[in-house]
Amino acid sequence: MFSYWDVSIKLALGLLTIILQINLSGKSNLAPISALDQVQNYVLGAIVGGMIYSTSVTVLQYILVLLIWTLLVLALRFLTHHNRYVKQLIDGKPQLLIKNGELLVATALKNGMSANDLAFRLRTEGITDIRFVKRAVLEQNGQLTITQVGDDSIKYPIIVDGQLNADALETSNHDLSWLQAQLAAQHYEISDIYLGTYTNKQLLLFPYQH
Repeated sequence: MFSYWDVSIKLALGLLTIILQINLSGKSNLAPISALDQVQNYVLGAIVGGMIYSTSVTVLQYILVLLIWTLLVLALRFLTHHNRYVKQLIDGKPQLLIKNGELLVATALKNGMSANDLAFRLRTEGITDIRFVKRAVLEQNGQLTITQVGDDSIKYPIIVDGQLNADALETSNHDLSWLQAQLAAQHYEISDIYLGTYTNKQLLLFPYQH
């Protein structure tokens, strides 16, 4: 039998779950910035929207489903932050579209980007000639990060979440031995670094706080 009381309880629990997931993920809202964020939003919306009016689903069952989904999201977030293979599987990885003025057509087509879309994005950055693009990367959220010829600041981090970005390191005209020497001089390893960027020919390191 339909009960406004049950619906009210389920709505309140759904709202509390959303607030809990926002706080646990360290964000101020549910705006998606990765594939996991999008899936989290879709499934959570389906759970709340599909169960609040169902008389066959009890409040206890509803609570258990919300709890299971929250635990799954937290487990996936932990794995994506600590295992690069899981991160690539869940969130994907940045795709290099342009390298030293050469357009990688196969990569663009693989990611469903048309020539018109790419040209539009380049124009919005004030670029009309691909030959002047040193590096253009399609990020996981669909944004395009561009480094132009003559721009010494690499606009993409070399180390992210304790993991090496080999492509960005290569673009900086340095190799792994150089990076390891720089880290060793400050008594760090790659896994100790939360974020490492190479800007204006200088390596900036932001380690985890122990």
